[in-house]
Amino acid sequence: MTINRISSNERLSGAVTFKNLVFLSGQVPGDGEDVATQTREVLAKIDGLLAQAGSDKDHLLNATIYLKDISSGFAPMNAQWSAWLSPGMAPTRTTLQAELARPSVLVEISVIAVRK
Repeated sequence: MTINRISSNERLSGAVTFKNLVFLSGQVPGDGEDVATQTREVLAKIDGLLAQAGSDKDHLLNATIYLKDISSGFAPMNAQWSAWLSPGMAPTRTTLQAELARPSVLVEISVIAVRK
């Protein structure tokens, strides 16, 4: 059984594949100014890691979205998320409020997918 690690450092891997499963660690943005901008940046990172792992957003099984402030961030994040997804391809999803790694981070997203 082969486990493949992608974009690894001493603390974590950006993605790990096992058989046909792809697990992405929580992806965070740079210091963008608002939730919508940060969400677009995170989704672009997810696209890149999924491509490296042999998958794409149409093969998502699950997503977990962490928002710094769910009351102000949910609607703008959701608008970007919905625009990014292909019609009829929504994964299961959990969205919650959390204290994130840096004060400037407003959104973090982790996903599980299958390979194409």
